[in-house]
Amino acid sequence: MTVLAGIGDEAGPALADQVAAIARLGWSAIELRTVDGVPVAELDDHEFARVAETLAELGLRTVCVDSRIGDWSSAITGDFGRDLDELRVLATRCARLGTRYLRVMSYPNDGLHADEWEHRVLRRMRELAQRAEQADLVLLHENCAGWAGRDAGHALRMLEEADSPALRLLFDTGNGLAYGYSAVAQLAELVEHVAHVHVKDGVPGAYGPQWTLPGEGAADVEGCLALLSAHGYQGALSIEPHLGLRPHEDERGPGSAEAFTAAGRALEALLATAGR
Repeated sequence: MTVLAGIGDEAGPALADQVAAIARLGWSAIELRTVDGVPVAELDDHEFARVAETLAELGLRTVCVDSRIGDWSSAITGDFGRDLDELRVLATRCARLGTRYLRVMSYPNDGLHADEWEHRVLRRMRELAQRAEQADLVLLHENCAGWAGRDAGHALRMLEEADSPALRLLFDTGNGLAYGYSAVAQLAELVEHVAHVHVKDGVPGAYGPQWTLPGEGAADVEGCLALLSAHGYQGALSIEPHLGLRPHEDERGPGSAEAFTAAGRALEALLATAGR
């Protein structure tokens, strides 16, 4: 059966908040991004050890660690050495957590000509994949910030150029609302390469998407789940509802834990209705 999980910091900043929310749902897996607002790679050794020990004691499986490599906070003109350092640190930490999956993106542009942006992105992603393969990691590129994030053709070109089993795709059902494409249409082109899924939903708004519970928005989460099922998808479904936290704005509203739980229940209801 498909594993259900959630990005913990969507429920609360502290690890205790995150694992409590997963426990309320009765799930056995979590996705890690930050703890107390600190990215996993930046936790000191003592704090990281506490996180790993707590998850082990609770029997919580880590399905993925979300890195900052190539994400919305970076740019293609930034220091690539920082990303290589983060990859090195997270290779060790992922091994401790028992996961091979590491979320990455592909570098927003910073004023470069489109051809130069493409050239630099593909070179970086190829090197990252080579190093990940050596470390027994799998990089999961999300359809979000960066060159390969908004267009299926670019994502496929990136995979072809890297030519590595250490680079696959993470598909977020709600990101099409932010970038102006149909989630189902893009997923249909990429589904054979998808190894991990984020679930969120929303409706278009004047100032960007307004996020909703899964199944209540315009992202056609149900259609995405049906397409994944039809292609034999067996990876995790990890909720990232953005109902209590908007990480791009570093903004948290009240009721994060309750919203997280409600999103998890909504996903369960969609799966139950479809008999999956």
